[in-house]
Amino acid sequence: MKTLILVQASAPPISIAKTQQSSTPPVSTVKSTKDEHFAYLSPLETCNSMLKLRQIHSQIIRTGLARDNDAIGRVVKFCAISNAGNLDYALQVFDQIPQPDAFIWNTIIRGQLEADRAENCLSLYTQMLSQSVVPNKYTFPSIVKACSCIKEGKQVHAHVFKHGFDSDLFSQNNLINMYFGYGDIDGVRRVFDQMTWRDVVSWTTLISGYANAGLIEEARRFFDEMPERNSVSWNAMIAAYVRSCMFQEAFALFERMQQEKLELDKFAAASMLSACTGLGALEQGKWIHGHIEKTGIELDMKLATTIIDMYCKCGCLEKAVEVFNGLPQKGISSWNCMIVGLAMHGQATEAIELFREMERENVTPDDITFVGVLNACAHSGLVKEGYHYFESMTRVYGIKPKIEHYGCMVDLLGRAGLLVEAKKLIDEMPMKPDAVVLGALFGACKIHGNIEIGEQVGKQVIELEPHNSGRYVLLANLYATFGRWEDVANVRKLMNDRGVNKPPGCSMIEMDGVVSEFIAGGRSHPQSKEIYSMAEEMLRRLKLEGYVPHKEGVLHDIEEEEKESPLYYHSEKLAIAFGLLNTSTGETIRIVKNLRVCRDCHNAMKLISKVYGREIVVRDRNRFHHFSRGECSCKDYW
Repeated sequence: MKTLILVQASAPPISIAKTQQSSTPPVSTVKSTKDEHFAYLSPLETCNSMLKLRQIHSQIIRTGLARDNDAIGRVVKFCAISNAGNLDYALQVFDQIPQPDAFIWNTIIRGQLEADRAENCLSLYTQMLSQSVVPNKYTFPSIVKACSCIKEGKQVHAHVFKHGFDSDLFSQNNLINMYFGYGDIDGVRRVFDQMTWRDVVSWTTLISGYANAGLIEEARRFFDEMPERNSVSWNAMIAAYVRSCMFQEAFALFERMQQEKLELDKFAAASMLSACTGLGALEQGKWIHGHIEKTGIELDMKLATTIIDMYCKCGCLEKAVEVFNGLPQKGISSWNCMIVGLAMHGQATEAIELFREMERENVTPDDITFVGVLNACAHSGLVKEGYHYFESMTRVYGIKPKIEHYGCMVDLLGRAGLLVEAKKLIDEMPMKPDAVVLGALFGACKIHGNIEIGEQVGKQVIELEPHNSGRYVLLANLYATFGRWEDVANVRKLMNDRGVNKPPGCSMIEMDGVVSEFIAGGRSHPQSKEIYSMAEEMLRRLKLEGYVPHKEGVLHDIEEEEKESPLYYHSEKLAIAFGLLNTSTGETIRIVKNLRVCRDCHNAMKLISKVYGREIVVRDRNRFHHFSRGECSCKDYW
């Protein structure tokens, strides 16, 4: 009887010498008829619990089939890799098998891997070789995945080659994944280029690997070179674009996919819904949602949450609520998504009520739930409620606050003008504050005009994020508010010295399924002349209503008349002008902006909603603003 040795990752390296095959391969030591096999093994096909498995196993032992590798191998398989199995029981059975064959070794190795005991797999593989059991093509995929470093991976790669599986697609595709996992692009190309033939999985694995490494152009080049593509290949490339925030490219590829008559599956649907979310393309998102319902695509929890998220972030909250309420079963991700969506739209009362409903439904909240609830409090100035939920995280649910929760609390206190309290909370945090936490306090200092704390925190944030242009701009704006123009110039010089450029304000609006993008002062749009004429007419009418440009954000010490001009052509004003030109009276105008809406545009949009009788929904970097009849849903608190 052999002893199963379980070793840690520091086990000796695998011997590269090829193991000789035994002259007498292990066989069953008990003769049994097909009828006996069927009688005792057929119950394994429907076995669904360890209790039933133990009963079957005892029958196998009583009939002498325990020494038959085919019979006992099925027992090991159930215990090692089925959801109802028990790996430790499988190991006990395995330890009693006189001569386990390759199937049994492969099964026990795979079981260790799936149980997150990868450190044991290489030791088992070494024992397998020492028992003169020759590995087969099902051995190496698990062994490759079990490698804990590139050195082990290369040793296993050598074994794949020496045992003659250098042309086995399954093993080679896993090697490609392994080399990508360790960032060895040269290793990937060696495997791929030496493959005698490649299937669609090989190409798709290559594309996904390059995309995950951030090499999007290379991924697209390989995608275009593929001899044939399936829905998985298309989705891999679309998903790569979405993860890289290249939403326009994702839409272009999706359009091409439709032209080639490929069926939209739930994975491509989820990727495209995320692209719609990124661009604020509500109409496209509605079409995809409708297609999902029409074609009967399985609406699992992940896809349902993606749909809710799309409606929330495209400014159609009522539709998000409708989808959420219509779910037959709601997972924690769906509850969280809806709570965060309500918070983002400034509906703090509704978000908190939904949280209470979640509690009544006996759904246990997690740390993400509390991020949503605390954000809701922060966006609506609910300081007392924020403290209550922050404390109840630990007291009621045993959830230890993470840095994200502290960031929400600092944001809540800072927006409410409680800057000293916010600074005290940062000082008492059990972890070192990051740029997000300090940035929340920094932004609050700008809002409330606190130069003492703002200057100190602003310099800290800039050093934590030296390439984030927004931090420099905010500090420069803070200095400008107090007329400290020399300090403004120093901040700008520091930006130039470090090669930091401020991204231009950009606003997107969807019209008839097409997303148009506007940059502050840009004139590249085909309707540019008409848009600027409308913007001038729009601003003329606003001035009759008492509009006065808010010039605080203009940094340079220049004449007042010159300060007004740049404000007139901010990207969101151009997008609204485009919307007014191309929509009918009463239609809602929806805009997505890459930066925080400035106070001047915020004031202007309130008046535009009143003068033109339109509802305007704007999603900026922080939240949603619903403008209607001269008011904003944020109540000027953002």
